Amino acid sequence: MIGTLGTAVPLKIEDASQVGEARRAANALAARLGAGETERGTLALVVTEAATNLVRHADGGGTLLLQPLDRAGQPWVDVLALDRGPGMSSVPDALRDGYSTAGTAGEGLGAIRRLSREFDLYSAPGLGTALFARVALRLANFDDDPPGTPGFTFGAVSVPLPGEEVCGDDWAADGLDGDAPRFLVADGLGHGAGAAEASGEAVRVFAAPGAETLTPAALLERAHGALRHTRGAAAASAQVAPGGGAVTFAGVGNIQAAFVNGSGGAAAKGLASHNGTVGHQARKFADFVYDWPPGALLILASDGVTTQWGLERYPGLLARHPAVVAGVVYRDCARGRDDATVLAVAAGGRRGVC
Repeated sequence: MIGTLGTAVPLKIEDASQVGEARRAANALAARLGAGETERGTLALVVTEAATNLVRHADGGGTLLLQPLDRAGQPWVDVLALDRGPGMSSVPDALRDGYSTAGTAGEGLGAIRRLSREFDLYSAPGLGTALFARVALRLANFDDDPPGTPGFTFGAVSVPLPGEEVCGDDWAADGLDGDAPRFLVADGLGHGAGAAEASGEAVRVFAAPGAETLTPAALLERAHGALRHTRGAAAASAQVAPGGGAVTFAGVGNIQAAFVNGSGGAAAKGLASHNGTVGHQARKFADFVYDWPPGALLILASDGVTTQWGLERYPGLLARHPAVVAGVVYRDCARGRDDATVLAVAAGGRRGVC
């Protein structure tokens, strides 16, 4: 199973002094996750280069997100560098060692790419830049995908309300290396520790032995009982049918869910949810079955993200890694007054530069 290993660390990077702060935050996070000296150094270098790029090229800086994740007991960190700067006219040139528009050696992006187990970059003139790097913190991480399995690629951003130490949203995924994964996004009512307790309880239900045999509606109904002692949550779950092609979905409350197609970038199909609060007032739990449109991404988002996240204005974005898509949606559509979570999933294995 894949899920969070603690609250994401969002860092504003606006001047050179904050690059050192980012490096120290990366070191502290890696140490907390039990990484050895080599892995701590790798993450620190990736973060240093990404933060330096924000200072040099983003015209005002940007945001660096460090998201600690767990994959079957193995830790890694997703790094996202997001800015609304001028963007790049040629991403392939920018990735080539020796290329620079700032009078530097031009090796920063290449170094990040080489040190990451997964890497991707989206940039376009006038649309800013989103850089993604997935850094393993133990050598056992990221074994090769089993031969013959299509796999699913995911990316997630889950960030607390500014000023809060914990995120009231939570999410989880399971079975991504096979052909029938399942997903959950939960948004505890309000924010802070009470909201985190509610969404965390929903994830515990999702991860419990035997939960993989439940339909999404049955899973939410089980969570409804488990969350009665909490303030409750909005929650949505999706289960891909074996062999792919169809998805069963159930939702209660304000979790946005849609397939976003690869041609125009607009939401190809919104997924239906019922009103209510898991753990308190939820009158109906129902499964809906949808075809997964060819080339589409499945996106789930909490209501800390506006509903106006149509991606047609970002040419080429949907061909990038889902983590980049999630980062762009968060960067441009987070409300800023609530916890914000975006989970993006693509069928058919890894995408992007990698």
